[in-house]
Amino acid sequence: MGKYEIMYILTATLDDEARKAEIEKLHGILTAQKAQVKNVREWGVREFANPIKKQTKGYYVIVKVSAEPEGLKEFDRLARLDNNVIRFLITVDQD
Repeated sequence: MGKYEIMYILTATLDDEARKAEIEKLHGILTAQKAQVKNVREWGVREFANPIKKQTKGYYVIVKVSAEPEGLKEFDRLARLDNNVIRFLITVDQD
């Protein structure tokens, strides 16, 4: 298993309950693929330097996981289809 960091931005218009449900759904995708979610940091709502998909702000979440590359491919596929995910980035964790 490799160590990865995933940063994703959710739509800022989600209420607290919907945002928590969306975060649980995204983390559920990872755990269903036998990934281990190690650390979750929620940065909250931040302004964008430039509009993304006609939105000017989003809710940032950073997650550190241990996962197989195949499991991350499924997360990548489903996050692209999710309308509440504005943008996401998966990087190899150097820690």
